Amino acid sequence: RYLLEQDFPGMRIGPEPTTDSFIAVMYGETEGNVPGNALVVDPKKPFRKLSRFGNAFLNRFMCSQLPNQVLKSISIIDSPGILSGEKQRISRGYDFCQVLQWFAERVDRIILLFDAHKLDISDEFSEAIKSFRGQDDKIRVVLNKADQVDTQQLMRVYGALMWSLGKVIDTPEVLRVYIGSFWAHPLRNTENRRLFEAEAQDLFKDIQSLPQKAAVRKLNDLIKRARLAKVHAYIISYLKKEMPSVFGKENKKKELINRLPEIYIQLQREYHISAGDFPEVKKMQELLENCDFTKFHSLKPKLIEAVDNMLANKIASLMNIIRQEESNMPTEMVHGGAFDGTMAGPFGHGYGEGAKEGADEDEWVVAKDKPAYDEIFYTLSPINGKISGISAKKEMVTSKLPNSVLGKIWKLADCDGDGMLDDEEFALAKHLIKIKLDGYEIPGTLPSHLVPPSHRKPFQTAE
Repeated sequence: RYLLEQDFPGMRIGPEPTTDSFIAVMYGETEGNVPGNALVVDPKKPFRKLSRFGNAFLNRFMCSQLPNQVLKSISIIDSPGILSGEKQRISRGYDFCQVLQWFAERVDRIILLFDAHKLDISDEFSEAIKSFRGQDDKIRVVLNKADQVDTQQLMRVYGALMWSLGKVIDTPEVLRVYIGSFWAHPLRNTENRRLFEAEAQDLFKDIQSLPQKAAVRKLNDLIKRARLAKVHAYIISYLKKEMPSVFGKENKKKELINRLPEIYIQLQREYHISAGDFPEVKKMQELLENCDFTKFHSLKPKLIEAVDNMLANKIASLMNIIRQEESNMPTEMVHGGAFDGTMAGPFGHGYGEGAKEGADEDEWVVAKDKPAYDEIFYTLSPINGKISGISAKKEMVTSKLPNSVLGKIWKLADCDGDGMLDDEEFALAKHLIKIKLDGYEIPGTLPSHLVPPSHRKPFQTAE
């Protein structure tokens, strides 16, 4: 709702568990709903494979179409609210985690939403997160309603969230958590406004980059599936080879299922396959219980060779084609909704802050602090109105900034490049140091509004 800046059909927002359906929010010329059963038979939509989850799921699945600019670039899958307690999980009537897994394998980004007031990760949420295993690079976390707590409480909440997530998501990397208040209402607590703005901007950049990376992600998924298919062929053909031709088939099947971890190790050594490419043992054992091993196919070396050839040669040329297409095409960004608000006029990110401060003013922005800087300047014994680089260095290093930063500041402040600073250039150097100490970045080139008045080139009037 925050990203689109308008309601969509089927939407319901409230503090109680509200959404009980999966809603695919997509672009359409006219606003309306398409129910799940009609959706899975539509050849133009990518949902046909969802029919295997049955009517209980399809009754809880719909597509919401509306003519919104944001949805021209991205589609959003809004999942149901998470329940807590075993009873409610069973009463859904379909395998919730399996459905999540199906979507997780096909989307570009998974966003987990947490509330700064309700941080507990319920059993179902824990199971849901675990179903995203193997898709960890797609996961981002949003800590919402952060304006409803003060800074001290927010630090505690953030720490508790990271601790809780660490127990559920078993990866050495720390997940990226975006902190903010994602709704179009006044902030209740404004002391962290700058943080919320910066975090929202980072999240928007992350989402806006998705259309550009879509082709590369599909190629990445293709490689992943090819590797899985290859390993699957090795496992299946091994089980087929080990089966007796006449008697004791059932007993042998049980023995092979129990021996699956050993078989994995044997295949790893024989074909030099990484352990990470094999499917999960427990899940594979469950699936094999219902299979007839005698109907499995033997290994076809030519097909394995074709897959290896594709991975070794074809993928590299495909990657080059994608890169060329991307460089020739205009940069595809997400527009509309909340995304346009962050670029609008003086409310764009960083406008009027740091090096951009004073861009709209007629007076030189450094002038207001120049009297204080002049006092320091005249204690450094200027000769002919200028101080040497050695004198300037003694004063500039008191900021404790590293030489790499101070060198950049010197280059920007020494406008005439004579290796010395006059009073205006010195004031500019002190202003740039202040910008860096306030946590902003130093610009690569000096913006026109920061050039000292005496160093500005007079405008040439056309004759």
